[in-house]
This record gives sequence, structure tokens and C-alpha cells, in this order.
Amino acid sequence: MVHNQLHAIDLIIIAAYLISMVLIGVVVVKKVQSMDDYYLGGRSFGPLVLMATVCATIIGGSGLMGRAGVAYSSGFKAIMTALPYLLGMFIFSGFAGRISAVGTTFHVTSIPDLFEQRFGKTTKVILGGLIAFTMMGTVASQVTATATIINMLGNEIGISYEMGALIACVVFIVYTATSGLFGVIYTDVFQFVMLILFVYILIPSASLVKLGGLSAFLEGLAPELAKPYLDGGIVGDIITYFVFTLAGAEMWQRAFAAKSQKAAKEGLFLGTLVYGLTIPLVWFMGVVAHQLVSAEKLAQYGSTDAVVPALAIEILPVGLTGLALAGILSVIMSTADSYLIVSVQTCVHDIYKVFNPNISEKKELRLTRVFAVILPLGALVIALYIKNAYSILMFAWSFYAAAAGLPAFAALYWKKATKAGIIVGMVAGFTVCVGWKLAGVPFGLGPTVPGAIACAAALVGVSLATYRKAPTPFLDPYQNTAGR
Repeated sequence: MVHNQLHAIDLIIIAAYLISMVLIGVVVVKKVQSMDDYYLGGRSFGPLVLMATVCATIIGGSGLMGRAGVAYSSGFKAIMTALPYLLGMFIFSGFAGRISAVGTTFHVTSIPDLFEQRFGKTTKVILGGLIAFTMMGTVASQVTATATIINMLGNEIGISYEMGALIACVVFIVYTATSGLFGVIYTDVFQFVMLILFVYILIPSASLVKLGGLSAFLEGLAPELAKPYLDGGIVGDIITYFVFTLAGAEMWQRAFAAKSQKAAKEGLFLGTLVYGLTIPLVWFMGVVAHQLVSAEKLAQYGSTDAVVPALAIEILPVGLTGLALAGILSVIMSTADSYLIVSVQTCVHDIYKVFNPNISEKKELRLTRVFAVILPLGALVIALYIKNAYSILMFAWSFYAAAAGLPAFAALYWKKATKAGIIVGMVAGFTVCVGWKLAGVPFGLGPTVPGAIACAAALVGVSLATYRKAPTPFLDPYQNTAGR
């Protein structure tokens, strides 16, 4: 029978899921024999595994709970801001094969590695700092989403939002610190199955059954929730998502980890395709909650981020509620672990090793596990300060997209890009983005738009002015040499 509160059976299922994630990390640790294993899983992943991890990573806590919350409060904005990311990811899948080829040919393991080989150590450290900040902010958005769910359980067993955030951090830490990308990938595959079955199929289907069919839903749908519209804030989010895909460090890592160029392209394409199918389902779950969950009940959870778990609790029977909430947790954790492993790699491999290049591999592996503990605690602080997953995500992504999106693309494809052009471009993009934000977001236009324009103008202008006197090596994997 359907209930509207959590049962002990649901709590047991959720606890079993969290414990299983920790156990996977502990078991898979035996596969980690080198830093290449920890960061890239030995470059061993085929297209189907990549499809699962790519899709599971994209559909994170902010992508599901945050965007469903946006759909609940702002309707079609949830779709308008998702489509550019979808388009950007399809474009990214088109050059994922080249990223994989550059990685294997020139022993590149990250975007900062690519920057170092083309433009020198200074650019590597600057980009590394941007990535570390962005990834920690993104992990914080997943901590917020997880804490929101655990806080909902607190109505039953007395766990606060703050304690929920701490529990989320501990689980993220254990299986990421122990097993690196192997643990991340294997848990992602399991989580992919969970989220498709128990979130994207179960919850929408049960919602329609509860309402009495699609016609009943359409009849009760408020017109403003289904009406497309644009404003400056949405335009800013659109540009942020689109430009971010060019330099999304977590997706570059997936391309580097592929066992072949073909696997990279196919895995990224298939994962993006599945993500595209989920976009209208997230919007549906957000807007259908207006008809199934009372505003008073949602207000008890403190945020519209809680709309999907609240919907699951309202419409599903005992047992299935637990599976659905475990599926929602799997969505969040699959994204958190992906961004956490990238931030760890950036701090240790791309920044620390610049200043201490002779560190042994054994010590580097120990250091990665230390940072896998420190960085989530930093994310915890952000999550406790900003308690809305979508707001945290856009805060972190806007600066990174403005400063790093176009430089990353230029590093991969543009022979005339120079060290001076890249540095000035990144500084200009970041500075204008921050300045626009501090100025109160004039005209309501998101800060990524002027930031990306400033970055592009500075990068192109300075590179064209300096490339004859200070050319940089161009990494062409298809010639197997680094030429001018």
C-alpha cells in the first residue's frame, strides 16, 4: 500500500545501499597498483562502461534534484538550461577520440598536463587552481543534495541537515580515497542501473498511475510551467553549461581513461544520448509534484531540492520508496565521486608535483588519499553555507566556464595559441566574470557571458600578436610527434 512517510524497511534499504558503496571501494582497492590506475583506471574502459559512468556523472544531485526543483518553481527553465549542456556534450563526444589519442600518444592524463606540454608550468598551475575550486564547488552541490535526503530521513531518526552533510562526506571519502577511478567507475555502473530503474522509470510511471493517466496530468498542469521563456539569467546559465562542456575536467578524464579512441567517442556519445532522454523526465517530476505533493509538506523539507524524494515518499509503497531514494542517492554519489577524483588529481598531480616533481609514486598515492579526505571537508563547508544544490553548481561553473572553456579547446585544436594568449585569456575571463558578479549582474545577464567574451577576445588577440615570436608546440596525435 502507498504511504506518505518513510518506513523502517525503506531506511534499511537505504542503509544497505550506502554500505554497499563503501564495500565496493574497499574491494576494488586491490586493483590500484599505480598512479595511472588511480587516476585513469589503467586506460582500460570500453564504450558501455563509459556510457554508464558518463550518464551517471552528468545526472548528478544538482542535475536531478536541483533541476527538478527549478522545474517546480520555474517550469520550462529546467529544460531551457539543460539543452545547451546536451548539445555541448554531443559536440564534446565528437572530439573525445582526439583527447584519447593525445593522452596515449603524449602521456597526458589531464587538461593541466596538456597545458604544461603546450604552454608551460605556469598555465598548468593556473588552470589547476581553477579546476580544484570548481570541482570542490561541484562536490559541495552533491553534498547539499545528499544532505537534503538524509535530513528528510531525520524526521524519522533525528538526523539534521548538517549531520546528513557529514555522512555524505564520509561515504564519498571512503570509496574514492581507497580505490580511485576504478572504484568510481565500478560504483557508477551500479548506480547507473539504480537511477534508471528506480528514479527515471519508477517515479514518473507511479506518478501517472497515481494521477489517473497522462490526460489527468495535462489537465492539471499550470500553463506557466510548460511555457518556454528566456531572460538574462537563463541566457547566462545556457552559456555556462555550453562553454563548460569544452573544459569539463571530469569528461576529459573519461576520454583519457578509454581503452581506445573509438571507445571514447562511442561511450561519450551513448552516455550523452541517455542523458538527453532524462531531461523531459526531470521536468515532469518537478511539475507533477504540484499535483501530488502539498506545498506545506515540501516546505517542511526546507528547499525545492527535496521535490523528487518528497514525490517518491508520497506516491510509492514501502520498499519501493527505499529503492527510489537509494536510486536518487546513486545519482548524487556518482557525480560527487567523479568530481572528487578530478579535484584530487588536480591538487596532487597537476599542482603539488610542479613544485615537487621527484615525489615517488608510492608517496604520491598516499598524498592523493590525504587530499581525498581534505577536499570533501572543504566542500562540506561550502554546502553548509549555501544550502541549494543548483545555486552552488552555477556559482562554481560560471567562473570556470568563463576562464577555461575556450582555452582548453584552443589547447587541443589551435596551433597559433600561445602561452601569453592562454594566460591573458584565463585571467580576463575570470576577472570579468567576478567583476560582473560583484557589480550585481547588470541587465540580469549571467556572468559567464561577458567573462567568456573577454576570454575569447584576449586569447585570440594576444595569441595572434605573439605566435610568430613565441610559438608553442602543437600536440598532433595523428603525426605521433610534437611539431611547431
